[in-house]
Amino acid sequence: MQPGPEDTRGLRVLVAPDSFKGSLDASAAAAAIAAGVGAAAPDAEICCLPMADGGEGTLDALTAAGGFGRRTMTVTDPLGRPLTGHYAVRANSAVVELAVASGLTLLHDAELDPRRASTRGTGELLRAAAAELPLGGQVLLCLGGSAANDAGTGLLRALGVRFLDAHGDPLPEGGAALARLESIDLSGLPDRVRGLNIEVACDVTHPLVGPQGASVVFGPQKGAAPPVVAELDRALTRFADVVQRQLGVALHHLPGAGAAGGTAGGLHAVLGARLRPGAALVAAASGLTRRLQQERWDLVWTGEGRLDPQSAGGKVVSEVAALAGARGFPVVALAGQVDSAALDALPGLTAAFALADRPLSLTESRARTAELLTRQAEQLTRLYAAALRRPPAG
Repeated sequence: MQPGPEDTRGLRVLVAPDSFKGSLDASAAAAAIAAGVGAAAPDAEICCLPMADGGEGTLDALTAAGGFGRRTMTVTDPLGRPLTGHYAVRANSAVVELAVASGLTLLHDAELDPRRASTRGTGELLRAAAAELPLGGQVLLCLGGSAANDAGTGLLRALGVRFLDAHGDPLPEGGAALARLESIDLSGLPDRVRGLNIEVACDVTHPLVGPQGASVVFGPQKGAAPPVVAELDRALTRFADVVQRQLGVALHHLPGAGAAGGTAGGLHAVLGARLRPGAALVAAASGLTRRLQQERWDLVWTGEGRLDPQSAGGKVVSEVAALAGARGFPVVALAGQVDSAALDALPGLTAAFALADRPLSLTESRARTAELLTRQAEQLTRLYAAALRRPPAG
């Protein structure tokens, strides 16, 4: 029996998934789930708020959620070449995503070189965004996927900060040169930039230096061989030493300071940026937090590529489940794979379902993600609607 219009009239459904990496971005995933819900409940009110955890894809998710206007400009890539980048602005706030201008995916494998790669392009985006904001404007800076290991010094250079050697000469771009850092000149930093209220979305807790620091943990994926990893760790240690001596900020072992090759640490030390879990920041910026706290929802959908115990560590599904669960709303997650242990780690989650309808290769699974999301959402919504129609006992 198919549910009739009367069965779902007035049903309010919120769809807030993360991207399905390698398959669909968050907007496409939300649209696929919404299509399934709409097929089963044509009279339901469906609201789509694509989500992200503060890494790659966050800017797209927030733009899709509405309210932000996208700006496009020419910036420099990690190796100093011209690149078309973008940021987003809404009233007194802006969103800048590091991966857009300084991301690992912008380079071919043979080009990876964290000794000289720079975050300057991200700083150029931030400088342009700051010019549009009022004094005290809010900036959400999304980290993740950085090709550089420069503690954000390239970004800060683009804003007017100078990093000087013992002779008072500016250091070249890149993480390796920081081994010769002697002083930091903040005199060229504009008041408009100094007054920004910057929140850094980072989903790692790694410190700046040491065995769990930026260079050791993330350097190899940026092309650093073991000798280079050691060199970069020494350079970041020198950076932290100078920061502590000159600015009075202890970065060496600060949780999260190692995010994006130490960019989180550099922004915290020089601009007073606050380091926060990415999914919580995106939930607030997209309006998800407000809508879950202030509105009634009959069913909340979320999802990601793989649901496992790590999903509880500040990822999208855990944030959605926590916010919706606090209001008693049922929360359903869809994922390419579901580890049953995740259900114990996500107490706000009502249920989770894997997408595959039969054994699938990775290639086929990725090709069919949208179709499978729609199908699962439709069938589960039909089940939900049938439960609403159940006659009272006795």
